[in-house]
Amino acid sequence: MNVFFLRHGEAGNRVAIPSKDFERSLTETGKIEIEKIAESIGRMDLVFDKIATSPLARAHETAEIVAKAQRKPDKVESWDELRPEGNRLDLFRRLSKMRQDADVLLVGHEPYLSNLIGEIISGNLACRIVLKKGGLARVQITSFAPKPSGELRWLLTPRQLKKIKE
Repeated sequence: MNVFFLRHGEAGNRVAIPSKDFERSLTETGKIEIEKIAESIGRMDLVFDKIATSPLARAHETAEIVAKAQRKPDKVESWDELRPEGNRLDLFRRLSKMRQDADVLLVGHEPYLSNLIGEIISGNLACRIVLKKGGLARVQITSFAPKPSGELRWLLTPRQLKKIKE
């Protein structure tokens, strides 16, 4: 299974009240950047079987922009497992029930996404990579049992993504 990890785009300033932070949306700059990244994803011939997103506004908007660019708005699903405080074991269980040859895009937050990638590729939570806002990583998962394992195929910054030409 190929799992693609996309960090949401630039959002407004952080808010101390958690319920308000849930609603924080992408800035205009963030929307424009994610639209360009979505175009690059298309130029890479990436087509996702499913787009799963954190229910937080900024991640959901990011996922919707990508889905719109792929002409698949019905592919977006909100998964509580992708919240910043999400349960990674529940996420791995959910992914393990999908087709082995599926291409799945997960849209979420830091440091949660980087921790997931690190755990899959190294087997522990100590492995640390950095996924920039709008950054995209591809991990090929080879097994979910006894624990998730896989290989980091690539990790692209937003700047690199925007430079991808046809």
